[in-house]
Formats: sequence, C-alpha cells, structure tokens
Amino acid sequence: MLELKTMKNIYLIGFMATGKTSVGKALAEKINKKFVDLDDLIEKRMAKKIKEIFEQNGEAYFRKLEKETLKEIAQNQNLVIGCGGGLVVDVENLNLLKKTGLVICLSASVDEIMSRSQGTDERPLLNVDNPKARIVELLAKREPFYKQAHFMIDTTNLSIEEVVNKIIQIIKDYE
Repeated sequence: MLELKTMKNIYLIGFMATGKTSVGKALAEKINKKFVDLDDLIEKRMAKKIKEIFEQNGEAYFRKLEKETLKEIAQNQNLVIGCGGGLVVDVENLNLLKKTGLVICLSASVDEIMSRSQGTDERPLLNVDNPKARIVELLAKREPFYKQAHFMIDTTNLSIEEVVNKIIQIIKDYE
C-alpha cells in the first residue's frame, strides 16, 4: 500500500459515468485515505436518493445542498472526494476545490458515457427522451469548468486500475 505524506484533498470531478466513484474508492484504498462521495453524503443526510431530491425539490435545491456539503467536507484534509458532475459549474465551488486540494477531472467519450449509464434511472438529468443529446448539451456547458482542473484523464479506454495508477503518478509528481 502506498503511503503519501499529509496532503490536501484529492477531488475527482467530471461528467457522470466517467468513473469518479469507482476510481475514487480504488484510489483511496491504494493510498490509504478515506473516500467520500458527495452525492452519497447528501443522500444519507437527506434520507432520499438524489433522484427524489430532484423530483421533489428541484435542481436548484440540490445544488444548494451540494454547495453546503462541499464547504463542510473541504475543511478536512487527506480525503479522496468524488464530486457530482455539475458541482463545478458554480465558480465558488470550483475555486474552493482548487484552494483546498488537487483537482483531477475524469472524462470519457459520449458513447462511453451512454454505455456506462444505461440500465439505471438514478441519473435524473438523463431521464429524458434523448439522453445522448442531453449528454452532449451538458458536456458543452460544463466543459469550460472541467478544463480548469489541475489535471485531466480520459477514462474511455482505461481500466479503473490504470486510471488509479495515472493519478498516483500525478500525486507523486505534484508532491
């Protein structure tokens, strides 16, 4: 197990289905850090699925919860944190990430995102008639924010282990 010295948080950002949770869990285990998924934390606190929060309270309410949760979690160190796909569209959130940690954006092709997100209705922003068009639309809107990450990794043709190894190399170089 790799042991890294005390460090800021590692934030994984990027569009849904790019591997933030899977990679985050594997990375945290490999570098002996705790993994926190912001969406999971919100669901636990609200005792509702993200999908239900969107349906019952709307996206604006969810984004407010997301911002509050991020402000709280960012006060910690040594965490690997998986962020919701739209979190960085709020400039305050993006600035907080960059100030309190290393920001790594995971990306994937539209077709790969489609393939990875099929068979679930847990992604409220894709519960539309044409999910592929919605992915293209959201990616276009979010891409300028994603590009502000310290590092970007395209996960389209990589295994979880390969992505983790790339991140570990980034961390070593960063230290």
